[in-house]
Amino acid sequence: MKPIIICGGIGTKLWPLSRKSLPKQFLQIFNGKSLFQLNWEALRTGFRADEIYIQTNAFQAGLALAQVSEIIPDHLFIEPEMRNQGPATGFCAAKLYTLFPDEAFMLVQADVLRKPTEAFIHFIRYVEKLVLENHTLVTGLVRPKQGIEGIDFMIAGQKVSSAQEMNVYHLDKWVMRNDPDRKQYQDSSSIFAHANHYAWTPRLMLNAFQEYAPEWYQPLSKMREAFDTNDEEAVTKREYARMPAGPIEERVTNRIMDKGLVVECPFEWLDLGTWDSLEAYRKETGADSPCPVISVDSTNTFVMAQKTVVIVGVDDLQVIDSKDALLITGKNRSREIGTVLSILQDNHPELL
Repeated sequence: MKPIIICGGIGTKLWPLSRKSLPKQFLQIFNGKSLFQLNWEALRTGFRADEIYIQTNAFQAGLALAQVSEIIPDHLFIEPEMRNQGPATGFCAAKLYTLFPDEAFMLVQADVLRKPTEAFIHFIRYVEKLVLENHTLVTGLVRPKQGIEGIDFMIAGQKVSSAQEMNVYHLDKWVMRNDPDRKQYQDSSSIFAHANHYAWTPRLMLNAFQEYAPEWYQPLSKMREAFDTNDEEAVTKREYARMPAGPIEERVTNRIMDKGLVVECPFEWLDLGTWDSLEAYRKETGADSPCPVISVDSTNTFVMAQKTVVIVGVDDLQVIDSKDALLITGKNRSREIGTVLSILQDNHPELL
């Protein structure tokens, strides 16, 4: 099994700390470490450094190398441009195909924490066994603690009787986040949130692209032929730009999961993508604010700052301070940051 850390996004919902120049997975706000560093350390408990690969863009590759000296430069797969997860994942599979076409690999998101680490490593090894024995796509799912808005979810079908160590299911239905009929499924006792962790072999993945997404497969084939030649850079840049942008689910994975398997993650899956989720994590772990917060007659207010902050007589707020911007938002409204970013794009793009 080859773990592939995916770290190409920006994490706009954690603005003003997360920026294009320092995306959320590289923010060292977890006792001086970043999500990227924590995920690398978790994988290193079960894998050698030369078994781990990174999928990212050129700028974030530099951030990764600066934060983790163990990374092997040749194990960095650099996307020519941002074209969403589908093209990026296909590019990863094409690169891996030249190295080990029939060995299992797993995509590991860099902006998620998994606890405990031992259960995560055991999960990876067990999924590897499922991929190689069944020659199929395997992915992970979790039981959501809260609502399931804004994410894809799955209705688990029949449990795989031969699975002894973990809960493994066939999939009854994959419900996309933009499905207009999704509410009719939300009362199901078999509902799970999709936690990614896609795992298969490079050959199996490219075969699926060939069947269901030829508009992706054809450019990938030309890129693969050019790898390790003098034309690699030019061909990769040209062909990657021809791949339509979009998530892998819309064209491929939601069309083949009836032939695949889904595994309930035997660990806590912490998606720290919003200030609400980060606040909940800090409360649960008892982590301190980087700087002192003096609170007087204030309740239910979360502060993340780079200087001492005094709050007096306020309730239900989130206060996020950076070197050049200050965010003050009501609780449960931090998801509206996208509206703010649209305004900044038109008036103050330097703050993005």
